[in-house]
Amino acid sequence: MNKKGQTMFYGISLALVIIVLALALSPALKEQVDTAMNVTVGDTIGMDCSNSSVDNFTKAGCTVVDFSMFYFVGGLILIAGGVAVAKVIF
Repeated sequence: MNKKGQTMFYGISLALVIIVLALALSPALKEQVDTAMNVTVGDTIGMDCSNSSVDNFTKAGCTVVDFSMFYFVGGLILIAGGVAVAKVIF
């Protein structure tokens, strides 16, 4: 096997490791997002996003927190795709 073939194998394995990492960390991130968006209970401080009478700043914060899951997992998968494509092309 030449060096190009070994590099492609390494790049694809690295991309798969990054994808598995993203999928493994997503339940913990989902739990944190749910905790942040819920009502404040005891020591856990939440933004109460289900309340319709919150101000616009809290609504914007709820939207940002809600999108954070997509951005985190999507970003890691995008990085994994970039690693795989870079190892195949170069």
